[in-house]
Amino acid sequence: MALNLVRYSRVLEIVGDIIKVYVPVPEPGEPPPVRLHDLAVVEDAHSAPSPAQVIAVDHTVVSLQVFTGTKGLSTRASVRFLGHPMQATYSQNILGRVFRGDGERMDSGPDLTMDPKVEIGGPSVNPVRRVLASKMIRTDVPMIDVFNCLVESQKIPIFSVAGEPYNSLLARIGIQADADIVVFGGLGLIFDDYHFFRTRFEDAGVFARTVMFVNQASDPIVERLLVPDMALAVAERFAVDEGKRVLVLLTDMTAFADALKEIGIAMERVPSNRGYMGDLYSQLARRYEKACDFASGGSVTILSVTTMPGNDVTHPVPDNTGYITEGQFYLHDGAIDPFGSLSRLKQHVIGKVTREDHGQVMNTMIRLYSGARDAEQKQAMAFELSDYDQQLLKFGVLFRQRFMDIDVSMPLEPALDLCWQTMAECFRPEQLLMKQDLVQKYFPRQTADEGTAAPAPNTPEASAPETSTPETSAA
Repeated sequence: MALNLVRYSRVLEIVGDIIKVYVPVPEPGEPPPVRLHDLAVVEDAHSAPSPAQVIAVDHTVVSLQVFTGTKGLSTRASVRFLGHPMQATYSQNILGRVFRGDGERMDSGPDLTMDPKVEIGGPSVNPVRRVLASKMIRTDVPMIDVFNCLVESQKIPIFSVAGEPYNSLLARIGIQADADIVVFGGLGLIFDDYHFFRTRFEDAGVFARTVMFVNQASDPIVERLLVPDMALAVAERFAVDEGKRVLVLLTDMTAFADALKEIGIAMERVPSNRGYMGDLYSQLARRYEKACDFASGGSVTILSVTTMPGNDVTHPVPDNTGYITEGQFYLHDGAIDPFGSLSRLKQHVIGKVTREDHGQVMNTMIRLYSGARDAEQKQAMAFELSDYDQQLLKFGVLFRQRFMDIDVSMPLEPALDLCWQTMAECFRPEQLLMKQDLVQKYFPRQTADEGTAAPAPNTPEASAPETSTPETSAA
């Protein structure tokens, strides 16, 4: 008899959304009837069949997480194992579509039952098939492109707290990033957040290159655990089979960790730090390590949101995440913090695939802004300020207005030109302590009378032929 026709009707226990069933040990030489993460169907005479997934196998006791919950199930229910793990639909037809955490379509589009499937939750990529990160993903967000570049195959989170506009920032990056395909994974989203992301992608005209896997707050917890695996399995196929540059957006990984904790408690596992399970690091690493630049294909880049309860960076979720990922973006007070943020792969692209002055501009701007922060503290404590302190204060105001506002959208080269413009409005060339050849090439010229900065040398205004000066025109 086929394996998926065998029913096991000895239900031992029902706890929360978990059902435990007795499965006898197979005879020697026979294949095991069930494996970890296999799918199953729970059937009861008084309720509709419910999909479930194997989450633990202990000798003859198999624990399953029921997707739709165990409400209405009795110990007279039966379990039928399907013999394969969860699968995600993968084809060109999934672009512009929205799916639930169990892989079923969430929109009103055509049925994709007959499209090819791929198994989720596979191993990470063999290191010999990886290449060193060397290409930049442009986001048109100055605080990222100029100061902490997003690099292909990078895995990096946005650390923030509840109430901050991290979803707005994530949506902007998904819209503006120069990736071929964007795969979005929403974990525990309220409907307003789901509608916000979908509307933003549709209004910006990028929905046709986007795949969305969404688990709403009212959906089953087990589907929340499947969303990252669904998104990453599809992203990996697009990168390997079609050579696409794929950007995976995940929000919020703290909700993913909370789901792991909830299931662990229901399974009566011994908790670790603050109630989270001891394998939290491994569970997070299994997902983040899917980021890869394939030697014979495209790339998978992961940008996630991790909210910090109580703004506590030592919380187990951000703490473990920081050991796995290659940097982080700190989003505080509606702006990306230039001091707490870090991209550990930016040195692979700055000055190599970007303009020659990128590294010098980045370092000088951050050094001057640090000085501006110190000057603001001196001013707040009523200390006497020097002329240089006044220059720093002016620079700090311009820096926040022109770069730190997350609503600012600007390509990299104009952003670098604006950096030079901002420095020229506040400082003399000798005060910048930069390489002289770069200063001579990029520092805007000052008019003798007004003291305002002229356009940078490589802007269209600067390249246009000069017909007259302000003085001759006035004459």
